[in-house]
Amino acid sequence: MSQANDQRSELLRENEALKTRVEALGQIESRAAELRDELEAWEGAKATRLIDPAKIRRSRWANRDSRHFESEDFRLLKEEIASAGGNVQPVKVRPVAVTGDDPAEYEIVYGHRRYQACLELGLPVLALVDSVDDRGLFVEMDRENRTRKDLSPWEQGVMYRRALDEGLFPSNRRLAEAVGADLGNVGKALALASLPQEVVDAFASPLDLQYRFAKPLKDAFERDPVIVRARAQRLSKMTPKLPAKEVIDRLIAPAGAEAGEGVVPYNPPVPVAVEIGGKKVASVSLNAKRGGSISIEPGLLTEDALPELTELIEKYLAKLARRKQ
Repeated sequence: MSQANDQRSELLRENEALKTRVEALGQIESRAAELRDELEAWEGAKATRLIDPAKIRRSRWANRDSRHFESEDFRLLKEEIASAGGNVQPVKVRPVAVTGDDPAEYEIVYGHRRYQACLELGLPVLALVDSVDDRGLFVEMDRENRTRKDLSPWEQGVMYRRALDEGLFPSNRRLAEAVGADLGNVGKALALASLPQEVVDAFASPLDLQYRFAKPLKDAFERDPVIVRARAQRLSKMTPKLPAKEVIDRLIAPAGAEAGEGVVPYNPPVPVAVEIGGKKVASVSLNAKRGGSISIEPGLLTEDALPELTELIEKYLAKLARRKQ
């Protein structure tokens, strides 16, 4: 009888142990199901990590002018990041091959302002790492910037011009479609980016150039390029620089008049240099009677070249004559 009781007790213990194991297995399976659900929720998500800013380089498509980092907006952003101990909103980077000349391991896709703030503060950069091609980088950078702190129209134009010159997009329209930008604004931004450097330098900062300036500046430059260049050169030497609106008014004013002051005595502008590859090859000047002269540097002309040069001058003067009709 005692032996039977012992066997019964043993069976009960084994049964309890089995039930415990079954319950444990059920809990494990339930937890596994929860983890699978969590994993599915994160499917396709990219992990962030803290990266030494010295291991990150700017993209060749970087569209922030260095003067942007001297603005009040950037100072406030930098203070905010310093207060938080780092950038709470991650930047995005893509991995790049390390070379002897460039030890960087990552390249910025977007977030140049946050990266610059962390670099200046000596803080690691919270970054999302993803592999994207040049076109993907360009599109993401442009879209992200326009949802945050807009680039100035001039910066936008420089960025678009570089993308077109590099063959990233075949046309203005394709570029506008890819980044979701207004085609008209793309054209205006490109017009600003194509202005001669003298005209850009007339402003206190190229960041002051606005979309609405594009057409009047383009029209004025096509009408009287020598006069506009000369005015721009004078304005660029002023200290301090004039407000953007006044610069525009002076640049596009009718020949022989200053904006808002009527006709003034005509002072022939200084000769305007024509340069190729940073080397002066000619200069164009006006006289008090609205005549002009072109001076070409020695050694550039031959007798054979004179007919072609004469034909080009005739075509341009005919074009000016038609405008005055």
